[in-house]
Amino acid sequence: MVYAVVRAGGRQEKVEVGTIVTMNRISETSGQVELPALLLVDGEKVTSDPKALAKVKVVAEVLDQTRGPKIIIQKYKNKTGYKKRQGHRQDLTRVKVTEIK
Repeated sequence: MVYAVVRAGGRQEKVEVGTIVTMNRISETSGQVELPALLLVDGEKVTSDPKALAKVKVVAEVLDQTRGPKIIIQKYKNKTGYKKRQGHRQDLTRVKVTEIK
């Protein structure tokens, strides 16, 4: 069993071939992207050496650009009449890992 821990959009994700990862928006709208590997597990062999990981390629295919769920931000101060309501939706990208080599 081969899997890797990669940096995906500011977070670390454990991925295998076929894994779909949702990460912060990247500029590529289609095609393939390469994710930097932080750790590689190949059966019993664990690789964490930066020089060896520089040779490892984790290739993913961009599936689509989406937006996350709406988050409501509310601020309120008692007895002053101050209320503020704001919403936010994060831009996301879904990618599917196609190969680890």
